[in-house]
Amino acid sequence: MKRQSRAGQLRGFREHFYRQVIDAQADQPLRVLAYSLVPSTRARPEEDWGTLQAEADQLGYAIAARLHDVAVPVTTTYFPASSASQGVYTPPWDRPGWREAERQLRAGLAGGVLVLDRHNISSDDDEYHAVIKHLGEHCRAFLHLVISEEPVAPT
Repeated sequence: MKRQSRAGQLRGFREHFYRQVIDAQADQPLRVLAYSLVPSTRARPEEDWGTLQAEADQLGYAIAARLHDVAVPVTTTYFPASSASQGVYTPPWDRPGWREAERQLRAGLAGGVLVLDRHNISSDDDEYHAVIKHLGEHCRAFLHLVISEEPVAPT
């Protein structure tokens, strides 16, 4: 039950910054950045662009730029039955494409970032929360997910 509560909290936090940007928006189309985290150098970000473009079109957003990064595993020590033994990727703020997204947001070139799901940002709740907070408070921007936050199914 705690995971569902956390997913709802994260969604509400993300939507809070969305409303702030929308309330401050003039009558022009909202410009967003499309961002994708591809799983390997063989994967092509173009596979995500069609979905992100369709979402932008449906919501009346204009895509200002398309940015992507390749998921790079971080070396971790293996601890049996711990989260450290799971796949861990470079935090968003250490990715060149994400840093460029933040630069463009701070420069006022867009009001938000459009991604497929939260895992393009981070699977870690605290890290994901920190990214949403940073976008809202320091970049005056929001994060929009095509697939909203969902709790992880119990195994």
